Amino acid sequence: MLLQDVNAIATRNAIERINAIFFICLNFVTKPECPTYLLRTLVCFIILLIKFYLGIIFLYLITVNKFISKSNILSDVIKINTIILQTIINMTVMTVINPKIEESWKELLKDEFSKEYFAELKDFLVREKQQYAIYPPGNRIFAAFDYTPFSEVRVVILGQDPYHGPGQANGLCFSVADGIRKPPSLVNIFKELNADLDVPIPESGNLEHWAQQGVLLLNATLTVRARTAGSHQKKGWEIFTDSVIKTISDQKSNIVFILWGAYAQAKESLIDLTKHHVIKSAHPSPFSSHRGFFGSKPFSKTNAILRENGLRPINW
Repeated sequence: MLLQDVNAIATRNAIERINAIFFICLNFVTKPECPTYLLRTLVCFIILLIKFYLGIIFLYLITVNKFISKSNILSDVIKINTIILQTIINMTVMTVINPKIEESWKELLKDEFSKEYFAELKDFLVREKQQYAIYPPGNRIFAAFDYTPFSEVRVVILGQDPYHGPGQANGLCFSVADGIRKPPSLVNIFKELNADLDVPIPESGNLEHWAQQGVLLLNATLTVRARTAGSHQKKGWEIFTDSVIKTISDQKSNIVFILWGAYAQAKESLIDLTKHHVIKSAHPSPFSSHRGFFGSKPFSKTNAILRENGLRPINW
């Protein structure tokens, strides 16, 4: 057997082994339980090393053996390189998350969606959904952004977690869907609104009409496990919503931020107080509403600030 033929067989065997390793990596990295963006990146790096190794083999055949044109090894190398390149492209698409969110927000927050913490958050939510009910429904997670495009934001009300009872959370902080019993905090909000502006207490606890007027009703954590308050805290949502607050602060002016309670007031450090307005009081929860929420008049104060800056007041 000629030395060229021995080299050709050895090279083909090497390619077959590399091909097997490649598909083992591919099978692993595309499984839903593959936990993090970091792990996927590591496997992608391994695949790139395989591609580099193939290139070395290819160069060896060209420069030393000079028989490439007489064998079909070249077609094998091209085929495997093509598969690897396409897989890397697919993996890149897989790890860049494309959430269903209003277009102006999607553009502003696109860097957040490509960060490692957001990929880990997505993986966490996938695992949670396999075992538990998650609120709000998937198509309502970004409802606050869908109802209030970035250009329309004039007021920001910050909440903490979505309601964790069945059917309560609708993606807007403090709000519930039509026909759902109003939670105690929302009852107190409507009581204060009535005392402040003499607005009749509505039958429905749905605050979509506020959101449609430019009131961003933003929870710090956008999802929650059923009947388990705070279950999705410190999983990545706070990083995302802090970025939202910072983006609003940096790119807009004369926004009224309504911060009820210590948790929301801790976000004040993200707000440029030289060009925005902050209204603070106790939380409307029954546990704290009598310690400064009732009588705080946040709704009339907000409208006064908007008018002073030539902006349309909110029809609360």
